[in-house]
Amino acid sequence: RVKMSAEEILMCAVELGKDGCLYFDELECDALCKEKTLHRVLRNVNSQLLVVRPDLNVAAFEDVTDQEMRAGKGMHLSIHCYKTTTPSAGMPVAFSVQVEDKSYYLCCEKECGETIIRFKEGEVPKEIPGESNIIFFKTTFTSCCSKAFKFEYSLERGMFLAFEEEGCLRKLILKKPSKDEVDETMKMSL
Repeated sequence: RVKMSAEEILMCAVELGKDGCLYFDELECDALCKEKTLHRVLRNVNSQLLVVRPDLNVAAFEDVTDQEMRAGKGMHLSIHCYKTTTPSAGMPVAFSVQVEDKSYYLCCEKECGETIIRFKEGEVPKEIPGESNIIFFKTTFTSCCSKAFKFEYSLERGMFLAFEEEGCLRKLILKKPSKDEVDETMKMSL
């Protein structure tokens, strides 16, 4: 015997047919609907802010002065939280940023067999009918660290937003962590 909570049951029987079968009415398809938008900065474990520079096709964590932060060019993210019709591995979120008069959204694309991070010009949709390359699942980084988060890419489970040092830059990337250790490059705070 298995116990189920009401949250796990996503459909209700409408009628019991003469043939002894249950019939269901209009089942909801898997869909994501925008529920709320948070306006935050994203920090890495070194307290650096994510700065998006679409003109250079770069998103990297940088040391930022208070004056630069107030100006906020490419630093103040909109985190779009979605509600879903199916249970998931965390809160589905999408990211966007305003740079000058243009809006850009974070997405992942395949390039030469590798999934890469891009900020593309455009708006985040209010509804997403199925799978999407803009959705990440937000979960707490560890059970004892409730103010830090990790973001798992919805289309490639086990791949997380992280940073990687490339010269003097700490670029935003997708990364599969090692199973043996806690990977601090995936630790983000809002």
